[in-house]
Amino acid sequence: MSTIENSKSENWFASWFDTPYYHILYKERNYREAQIFMDNLTHYLNIPESGKVLDLACGKGRHSIYLNQLGFDVLGVDIATNSIEEASINANEKLRFRVHDMREPLDEKFDAVFNLFTSFGYFENDIDHLKTLVAIKENLSEYGFAVLDFMNVQQVITNLVPEEIKTIDGIDFYLKRYLSEGYIIKDIQFENQGQKFHFEEKVRAFTLEDFQKMMDEAGIYLLDTFGDYKLKKYLKQTSERLIMIFK
Repeated sequence: MSTIENSKSENWFASWFDTPYYHILYKERNYREAQIFMDNLTHYLNIPESGKVLDLACGKGRHSIYLNQLGFDVLGVDIATNSIEEASINANEKLRFRVHDMREPLDEKFDAVFNLFTSFGYFENDIDHLKTLVAIKENLSEYGFAVLDFMNVQQVITNLVPEEIKTIDGIDFYLKRYLSEGYIIKDIQFENQGQKFHFEEKVRAFTLEDFQKMMDEAGIYLLDTFGDYKLKKYLKQTSERLIMIFK
């Protein structure tokens, strides 16, 4: 029995996010909650009618599609080719998708840039995280705002579930979570159709203070922080999310 794994891959996200199993494991995510979040965000930011929105690390484009339904001109980008191919089925005049590395700025400006649901902190080298922030800043129009929605590291570490088994679509996913060398790591192992799989998610355990330092270095102004998808106040110990609005 062969084993497919990406544990040693520097770009673990490029291989893991491009497998169908990533989407199976996370299929039960609360998308209604995500839509309420986007409703709240777009109202708070007062994005102009038909404004241009960049959905950075868009996956299969579910949130890009919803933002487009709200009336915005949306570009969804992701490094995972398979995800972009699937997302592109939904493309229209005001909804586009493109394979793109978030570390590089695009050749157009946007009224809002969204990086949602902890789609940051994946790189081995912190210079790449800084490059991503600089690219986001460069993608903003003069009056544009960016939103970076990250996990609240303190709350996650306090409530980390070290081991669990999730059974979805007949597949037993064996999950282990731990903190190592500044990263929160999720080890994922499962079998399917006689084959063993082993993947690893590795996300930098950035605190608000870490982000503030990087933003200072990138010449970015942090305007506001929120602690959940209803845009309640951010509380370091108890908030579920760390949502940052900047330009």
